[in-house]
Amino acid sequence: MLSTLVAGLLVVAPVYLAVLLMLKAIRSLSTVVGPLAKLLPAWLPGAQIVSLLLVLVVCFLTGLALRTRLGHATWGQIEKSVFQRIPGYPLLRSLTQRLAGESEGRAWRPALAEIEDALVPAFIIEELDDGRLTIFVPSVPTPFAGAVYILSSTRVHPLNVPFTQAVSVISRWGSGSKNLVATTELKKAS
Repeated sequence: MLSTLVAGLLVVAPVYLAVLLMLKAIRSLSTVVGPLAKLLPAWLPGAQIVSLLLVLVVCFLTGLALRTRLGHATWGQIEKSVFQRIPGYPLLRSLTQRLAGESEGRAWRPALAEIEDALVPAFIIEELDDGRLTIFVPSVPTPFAGAVYILSSTRVHPLNVPFTQAVSVISRWGSGSKNLVATTELKKAS
């Protein structure tokens, strides 16, 4: 249930913020496009309509530019030089990509980690230069709170399951763990 709430929040919050930003942009542009809006009939909210169209055109042109090689490279440079410097941005970005079903990158990959004499659900966060792995072991039933460990790769067993399935098992107090263990055993047998 918690994973469903978090997944919904990660969809609703950006949409809500985008709508707020769009309304702010429309309000700001209303004074600039006022003379152009006077060409429309008086009964129409011309300034708002022209502002909305202008915002949509800018968004469309930005999306179009990002689809080009130069635009993609430029966005990559902006992201690397500005956003990657914000603490937590790379990790949050990879987490939201996992929740959205995009498996770009290796961060937040579901795994079972050997902690003491047990296998525990975990997520691989990064691989260190010496081959060890940084893993996040979530608390049950709150998958986004927990502990961080650095373990040798022999003690971490990546799973071939979607991120959302692993989060679901954790948020349901371990119910469904046999499916996680089964994917590990299948991997060892191959």
